[in-house]
Amino acid sequence: MEIKISNQRIPYKTAMKFLNRRVELIKIGKARDLLWILEHPTIYTAGIRSQNKEILDKKIKIIKTNRGGKITLHNPGQKIVYFAIDLNKKKKDIRNLVSILEKSIIQFLKKYKIKSNADRKNIGIWVNKKKIAAIGIKISKWVAYHGCSINIKNNLSDYKKIAPCGLDNKKITSLKNEGVNSFLKVNENLKKIFIKNISKI
Repeated sequence: MEIKISNQRIPYKTAMKFLNRRVELIKIGKARDLLWILEHPTIYTAGIRSQNKEILDKKIKIIKTNRGGKITLHNPGQKIVYFAIDLNKKKKDIRNLVSILEKSIIQFLKKYKIKSNADRKNIGIWVNKKKIAAIGIKISKWVAYHGCSINIKNNLSDYKKIAPCGLDNKKITSLKNEGVNSFLKVNENLKKIFIKNISKI
């Protein structure tokens, strides 16, 4: 698996172009699996289950995407973990993949003394009934891609313009909002935990 960590913010469309190209190369056996940790400039994206009523501020620009899920926000201070994984060489079990992503986020948050949980009815990771991480994946010929976003120290007021994942936008939190002040080794912790767990697929 190739590991990429981008220290500069990557525009959403740039990231999607790279990720989609990688998926096509994996399908024909010309590229390795990928794990990519990055941040985006502020952007709102709509998954395949999104609805117009989730857009509260009609002035914002929305980018439609082929991932699962509804409308969400990406902004500076939020970590994105993208992946492209060939499930043809592993377990063809989507629920298992989602479970591993959930487990990875929960373990990451535990590093910062945050107790969190998954919810079968509402995909993502929750802290005291507030969402701290979102998950959205796509499967194409058993290559799984897209990934998850984790709120670290991003501006949560940007969520006021949407109903994130169909939720009340007041039910969103972050590491900073939960009292974390030190964000040392965030990329390193994400890398170690996700690689370890993905290897078990």
